[in-house]
Amino acid sequence: MKVFNGKTAADDYMSSHTLTFSTPELTLTRFAFWLGDMVPDPKNPGQQMPRIMNFVEERDFAPTPLVDDDTFVPTGAMKTIGGLYGGISTAESSTKFCTECGSKISVSAKFCTECGANQD
Repeated sequence: MKVFNGKTAADDYMSSHTLTFSTPELTLTRFAFWLGDMVPDPKNPGQQMPRIMNFVEERDFAPTPLVDDDTFVPTGAMKTIGGLYGGISTAESSTKFCTECGSKISVSAKFCTECGANQD
Protein backbone atom coordinates (compact mmCIF):
# COMPACT_ATOMS: atom_id res chain seq x y z
CA MET A 1 0.00 0.00 0.00
CA LYS A 2 1.30 3.46 -0.83
CA VAL A 3 1.39 5.79 2.18
CA PHE A 4 2.25 9.49 2.48
CA ASN A 5 4.98 10.03 5.08
CA GLY A 6 3.83 13.40 6.43
CA LYS A 7 6.34 13.50 9.29
CA THR A 8 9.33 13.31 6.97
CA ALA A 9 7.79 15.89 4.63
CA ALA A 10 7.09 18.30 7.49
CA ASP A 11 10.60 17.83 8.89
CA ASP A 12 12.14 18.57 5.48
CA TYR A 13 9.95 21.66 5.04
CA MET A 14 10.56 23.05 8.53
CA SER A 15 14.32 22.54 8.27
CA SER A 16 14.58 24.62 5.10
CA HIS A 17 12.10 27.45 5.82
CA THR A 18 12.00 30.15 8.47
CA LEU A 19 8.52 30.57 9.87
CA THR A 20 9.20 33.08 12.65
CA PHE A 21 6.29 35.40 11.89
CA SER A 22 3.88 32.95 10.28
CA THR A 23 0.51 31.99 11.65
CA PRO A 24 -0.44 28.29 11.68
CA GLU A 25 -2.85 28.82 8.76
CA LEU A 26 -0.18 30.54 6.69
CA THR A 27 2.36 27.85 7.56
CA LEU A 28 -0.05 25.12 6.50
CA THR A 29 -0.89 26.93 3.26
CA ARG A 30 2.78 27.39 2.40
CA PHE A 31 3.48 23.74 3.27
CA ALA A 32 0.69 22.60 0.90
CA PHE A 33 2.07 24.75 -1.94
CA TRP A 34 5.60 23.46 -1.20
CA LEU A 35 4.36 19.86 -1.51
CA GLY A 36 2.72 20.71 -4.84
CA ASP A 37 5.86 22.26 -6.37
CA MET A 38 7.21 20.49 -9.42
CA VAL A 39 10.68 19.01 -8.84
CA PRO A 40 12.98 16.86 -11.01
CA ASP A 41 12.05 13.17 -11.01
CA PRO A 42 15.08 11.18 -9.74
CA LYS A 43 13.98 8.02 -11.59
CA ASN A 44 13.28 9.69 -14.95
CA PRO A 45 15.90 12.32 -15.93
CA GLY A 46 14.39 15.29 -17.71
CA GLN A 47 10.94 14.66 -16.20
CA GLN A 48 9.25 16.51 -13.38
CA MET A 49 6.87 15.38 -10.65
CA PRO A 50 5.10 16.97 -7.67
CA ARG A 51 7.30 17.10 -4.57
CA ILE A 52 4.68 15.16 -2.58
CA MET A 53 5.59 12.03 -4.59
CA ASN A 54 9.02 12.04 -2.90
CA PHE A 55 7.28 11.30 0.39
CA VAL A 56 4.97 8.53 -0.85
CA GLU A 57 6.40 5.17 0.09
CA GLU A 58 5.35 1.56 -0.25
CA ARG A 59 4.52 -0.16 3.05
CA ASP A 60 3.24 -3.60 3.84
CA PHE A 61 0.70 -3.75 6.65
CA ALA A 62 -0.39 -6.91 8.43
CA PRO A 63 -3.96 -7.86 7.59
CA THR A 64 -6.57 -6.83 10.12
CA PRO A 65 -8.22 -9.81 11.77
CA LEU A 66 -11.96 -9.99 11.19
CA VAL A 67 -14.37 -10.54 14.06
CA ASP A 68 -16.43 -13.64 13.36
CA ASP A 69 -19.74 -13.51 15.23
CA ASP A 70 -19.91 -17.31 15.39
CA THR A 71 -16.55 -17.69 17.14
CA PHE A 72 -16.37 -14.41 19.08
CA VAL A 73 -14.92 -14.83 22.57
CA PRO A 74 -15.22 -11.82 24.90
CA THR A 75 -11.94 -10.62 26.39
CA GLY A 76 -13.41 -9.38 29.65
CA ALA A 77 -12.43 -5.78 28.90
CA MET A 78 -15.96 -4.63 29.68
CA LYS A 79 -17.04 -5.55 33.17
CA THR A 80 -20.37 -4.82 34.80
CA ILE A 81 -20.51 -2.72 37.90
CA GLY A 82 -21.88 -5.03 40.56
CA GLY A 83 -25.60 -4.58 41.06
CA LEU A 84 -26.01 -1.29 39.18
CA TYR A 85 -28.61 -2.69 36.78
CA GLY A 86 -29.41 -5.88 38.62
CA GLY A 87 -26.24 -7.83 37.75
CA ILE A 88 -25.93 -10.98 35.66
CA SER A 89 -25.29 -13.63 38.30
CA THR A 90 -27.53 -16.69 38.18
CA ALA A 91 -27.45 -17.61 41.86
CA GLU A 92 -30.91 -18.32 43.27
CA SER A 93 -30.41 -15.99 46.26
CA SER A 94 -29.89 -12.98 43.98
CA THR A 95 -33.13 -13.32 42.02
CA LYS A 96 -36.76 -12.54 42.71
CA PHE A 97 -39.98 -12.42 40.71
CA CYS A 98 -41.72 -9.33 39.29
CA THR A 99 -44.80 -8.30 41.28
CA GLU A 100 -46.75 -7.60 38.07
CA CYS A 101 -45.80 -10.18 35.42
CA GLY A 102 -43.92 -12.78 37.49
CA SER A 103 -40.74 -12.85 35.38
CA LYS A 104 -37.44 -13.57 37.10
CA ILE A 105 -35.40 -10.42 37.89
CA SER A 106 -32.45 -9.49 40.08
CA VAL A 107 -32.98 -8.75 43.79
CA SER A 108 -31.46 -5.26 43.34
CA ALA A 109 -33.57 -4.42 40.25
CA LYS A 110 -35.71 -1.28 40.61
CA PHE A 111 -37.80 -2.05 37.49
CA CYS A 112 -38.87 -5.23 35.73
CA THR A 113 -36.95 -5.83 32.51
CA GLU A 114 -40.00 -7.45 30.86
CA CYS A 115 -42.98 -5.25 31.76
CA GLY A 116 -41.25 -2.19 33.25
CA ALA A 117 -43.23 -2.33 36.52
CA ASN A 118 -41.76 -0.49 39.50
CA GLN A 119 -40.43 -2.93 42.13
CA ASP A 120 -40.98 -1.96 45.79
